[in-house]
Amino acid sequence: MDKTIGIFGGGQLGRMMAQAALPLNIQCTFFEAQQDCPAAALGHVFSSQAEHGLSAFIQSADVFSLEFENTPLEDVDALSQTKSIYPPRQALAIAQNRLSEKTLFNQLDIPVAPFKAVDSLDSLKQAVSELGLPIVLKTATGGYDGKGQFVLRQADQIEQAWAELGPAQSLIAESFVTFSREVSIIAVRGQNGEVKTWPLAENHHHHGILSHSIVPAPNSIDLQPVAQDYITRLLNHLNYVGVLTLELFVTEQGLFANEMAPRVHNSGHWSIEGAVCSQFENHIRAVAGLPLGSTDVIRPTVMVNIIGQHPKSEDVLALNGAHLHLYNKTEREGRKLGHITLMPVNSEDLVGLCRQLAQILPEPLALKADMTL
Repeated sequence: MDKTIGIFGGGQLGRMMAQAALPLNIQCTFFEAQQDCPAAALGHVFSSQAEHGLSAFIQSADVFSLEFENTPLEDVDALSQTKSIYPPRQALAIAQNRLSEKTLFNQLDIPVAPFKAVDSLDSLKQAVSELGLPIVLKTATGGYDGKGQFVLRQADQIEQAWAELGPAQSLIAESFVTFSREVSIIAVRGQNGEVKTWPLAENHHHHGILSHSIVPAPNSIDLQPVAQDYITRLLNHLNYVGVLTLELFVTEQGLFANEMAPRVHNSGHWSIEGAVCSQFENHIRAVAGLPLGSTDVIRPTVMVNIIGQHPKSEDVLALNGAHLHLYNKTEREGRKLGHITLMPVNSEDLVGLCRQLAQILPEPLALKADMTL
C-alpha cells in the first residue's frame, strides 16, 4: 500500500509510529520545531517555525495523525479544509481541556472524582469548602508528567496554590482519590468502527514521570471488562479512529477515570514486542484504513523507561529477554531517553529480570518485585 501519513510532532512517539509504518510501505512526514528530532531519521521534517511550513506539511501527505494532544487546533482546522486527520478534532479539543474531559466522562457515566472549575481565589476557596481536603488543583490546559499540579492538603495552602497555578489560566479542583494503584487501558478503533483493546497496564511513577508498566496488570481479571466498557463508550461517542488511552485509578469503589490521551501512549510501548500487533502498528493501520491486528499478549511483559541518563547498552542487551529502544535524545534530568522491554521466554523469570535491570540503571527505579503474574 503506497500512502504517506503526516504526523504532528516528531518525538519518540512519532518515531515509533513511523517505524511501524515502514513494513506496510507507508511513509511518514513530520511537523516539528526541532529539525534533529527523534523522528528525523524516519522521514522529512517540516519546520513549524517556517513561514509556509504548515502548508508544505499539508501537501506532503495523504492523511494525518498526531503524537501529542496539545497539537494546536488552528493547525488542525487549516488541515481539515482539504485533508483528513485521525483522531478527530473533537477528541483533541476535549483532551486539551480537563474540564471538558471530566464533563464528558460524567456524560458517559464513567466514574470520576468530584470536581469544580476554578477561575479566582474566591472560587478556589469555594471548591475547598464544597469538595473538602485534600484536593488536587490542576491547570485546565497543558501540563504533563506531573507538571501544572498542586496537591492542597491544608486550608493555609490555598493562597500558595493559587499563587503558583493562577491567575493567568483556568484551573480545575478535583477531590483527592484514594487509590491502590494506577492502571491504563489502550484501545484502537478502525474507520469501520471495529474496536480492539490491549490488556490493562499497571503503571508506576518516579518523580511524576512514568517509570515502568506491568502487562497484564496483576489481579486485573475483574477490572479488564469494566475498563474496556469505559474506553469503548469514549471511542464510539467520539467516532474515534486510531489509538486512545484511558488512565484510571483502582479504588475500593471501583475504577475512576483520571484522563484520556488521544494518541499512542508510553504505557503501551511494551506492545512492540509483547503483543501480536503493537499500539503503533494498529494506529497506523487505523489511520490508513487498513484492517486492525490482534491485540493479544504474547507473554507477560514489563516496560521500563530510561529517564535522564543512558545505561550502558551492552549491559542491557546482556540480559536475556531485554529489548532496548533508544530515541536519539541527549541526556537531561527528567527526560525520557528510551525504554527497555523485559520479556523472558519463561514468565516466571520476569521478576528476577526486573531485579537484574534495576542494578544496572544509572538511577535504579523501584521496580516492583512482588508482582503476581
